[in-house]
Amino acid sequence: MGKRVKMIFPVPMSEATRPMVESQLPPEFRRGDIEVSFVGAGSTITLADSYYDMAIMEQAVIQAGLQAQVEGFDAVCINTVSDSGLAALRSRLDIPVLSPGQSAFHVASMLGHKFSILTMWERWFPLYRKTLREYGLESRVASIRAIEVRPDTVELLSGKEDIVFGKLEDAALKAIGDDGADVIVLGSTTMHQSHAYLASRLPVPVLNPGVIAYKLCEMFLDLGLSQSKRAYPSPETLKDAAFALGAG
Repeated sequence: MGKRVKMIFPVPMSEATRPMVESQLPPEFRRGDIEVSFVGAGSTITLADSYYDMAIMEQAVIQAGLQAQVEGFDAVCINTVSDSGLAALRSRLDIPVLSPGQSAFHVASMLGHKFSILTMWERWFPLYRKTLREYGLESRVASIRAIEVRPDTVELLSGKEDIVFGKLEDAALKAIGDDGADVIVLGSTTMHQSHAYLASRLPVPVLNPGVIAYKLCEMFLDLGLSQSKRAYPSPETLKDAAFALGAG
């Protein structure tokens, strides 16, 4: 019997946005025995430009993931490098819950000595610093570099390739040459359209975090692994109604 993965994008998805988000996982990255369902979270578009926005995203992702197990999903894959809602959903659910930041940062640490995070703007730096501190990986980071181009949750990078791709390449080369990075991690799943371009031009591995997290989902499902309930104990009493405000 096939498995089902719930892929949670941290903001609502329109019919125009959905194909661009789903293109993270082209057919060659998917398996016939695993069905992937992309869902948008919450009802408010956020840019994660502040701790305030990050809290909204956290609640929206948790709300979108609460019922995944009851709905028959076999795993949850959070689709934001902020890893919003990761710990809460691991506590609430028994099925495996994976996220791009944790997944990509740990894989980067396996591929090299130091990795750099390549991102759109400096306003996202706090979310990386928060998770890197929690995962104990600060010593493995060469740098965080931003190209200072405002992110677009509707078009992603579409229509901006000529400008954005070159800026990302220049920033990545500085991370490698000046900062000592031997692996590059894209700082957002919304940057996935730049991966092939950068991977073909840079002399080090380039990690597309949404794909890394999904492939780890596959591995967890294949091996029958899930988060430790010693680390993420289930609540004594379910209080899912407390997250209803974030429903969308």
